[in-house]
Amino acid sequence: MTTDDGDRSALPARLRDLPSRLLSQASTHAQRLVAEGLSGADARKWHYAALVALDEFGPASQADLSGRTGIHRSDLVAVINELAERELVERTPDPADRRRNVVTLTPLGRRRLRRLEQLLAAAQEELLSPLSTPEREQLTRLLGRLVAHHAPSGPTMGADGR
Repeated sequence: MTTDDGDRSALPARLRDLPSRLLSQASTHAQRLVAEGLSGADARKWHYAALVALDEFGPASQADLSGRTGIHRSDLVAVINELAERELVERTPDPADRRRNVVTLTPLGRRRLRRLEQLLAAAQEELLSPLSTPEREQLTRLLGRLVAHHAPSGPTMGADGR
């Protein structure tokens, strides 16, 4: 059974002010906003992660792309298949090792990425709307520190997107 947190005063203070609970609720809300925003463009957060990594770092093997996005290799294959079907990426044999594929962002993929960035910016704006610009920057820095401190040796994103 869940309580509508619209009336936070109805909760015991020790529960209401637990940082882990607040982070969990903010995370749930953020994931919903991102999923809803991207779904308007028939996209998922994994699509964005792969496209932005290819845009920022250039063509990559599937293994390198997995490391750069945190998407587990077995999940990444499906993401690349979806992006390739939409002609947003190309998969070609690696000239240095024909057993591997190199994934490259297409011009259509680059345009799609720009659209997804607009949608994500709107989701971020909605999520952070109660905060001032300095508060947003501070929150981002603090969350980054928490994540870095508790992160395993390398980024991994499983089937649930975390």
